[in-house]
Amino acid sequence: METQNGAELCFPQLFNTSCRKLTPPWFEVMFIHILLYSISLLTVVLNLLVIISVSHFRQLHTPTNILLLSLAVSDLLVGLVLMPGEILRNTSCWFLGDFVCFLYKYLSFVIPYSSVGDMVLISVDRYVAICDPLHYTTRITVNRVKLCVCLCWLCSFSYSFLFVKDELTQPGRYNSCYGECVLVIVYVVAAVDLVLSFIVPVTVIIALYLRIFSVAVSQAHAMRSHITAVTLQHSVTPKAKKSELKAARTLGVLVVVFILCFCPYYAVSLADDSLVNALFATYALFYCHSCLNPVIYALFYPWFRKAVKLIVTLQILQPGSSETNIM
Repeated sequence: METQNGAELCFPQLFNTSCRKLTPPWFEVMFIHILLYSISLLTVVLNLLVIISVSHFRQLHTPTNILLLSLAVSDLLVGLVLMPGEILRNTSCWFLGDFVCFLYKYLSFVIPYSSVGDMVLISVDRYVAICDPLHYTTRITVNRVKLCVCLCWLCSFSYSFLFVKDELTQPGRYNSCYGECVLVIVYVVAAVDLVLSFIVPVTVIIALYLRIFSVAVSQAHAMRSHITAVTLQHSVTPKAKKSELKAARTLGVLVVVFILCFCPYYAVSLADDSLVNALFATYALFYCHSCLNPVIYALFYPWFRKAVKLIVTLQILQPGSSETNIM
């Protein structure tokens, strides 16, 4: 009987302190693993294409694309670290030890917070581009954007440490048995974090985009009212404005998808353990958002489709390929 029970344990040699293995139907386990690991792999590949595109082609080194590059790095880490870790935590025993569990939980805070910060920076970038286009090139420069991105990641690492600092001295302190990786956050702390890391940033994002689309509508009316008096000089200006408006629309779709995917996660994360299945489902939706971002780029950005073609055909290995006209 002891051997039989030991076979159901994560660590049979630790009979009294080991966690028990989950024993769902074999087909269900295989289906969930194949589906989620496929999404994880797709997330990594698509975001790697975004990173290579923006990094390699010099023409894409613009402030907006630097922000998209930072967001792609966050999404890549979601597919590479968070999704496999979440699958392991929820569908199997945790065999990687307490310290790796600590690192995983730390990154599970850092990466989403950096994504939220990138979304706020993207909204600010579009706000200045649409609402104050004359000063955009002087206010939003590549170096300033790079500095903002570095500060965003630095703040994410610093803020996230507050949630796991207790486990740094005693990894696995909240685990009830060997073979699990449990994250415990006080309800009040989680509520405060909800306000600081979600409600406030989303409010700022929505306010900026409402202003952006208000200005966009007024510009569209102004263009139509003067369409009969267009000259060669004026025909260039609307085209430039049109490109900015298109970028704002594309990034607006990005922001909407971000909010739709993050809202269920933050809502259910405050629930009790009776909603553990719903929590896992919202984690999956939360992480699938990282796979959707490159799909949005592919649908709305011709430069991304052209860059992917050059990457897949290995033309980027040719000398001088970084100077290719990609826009």
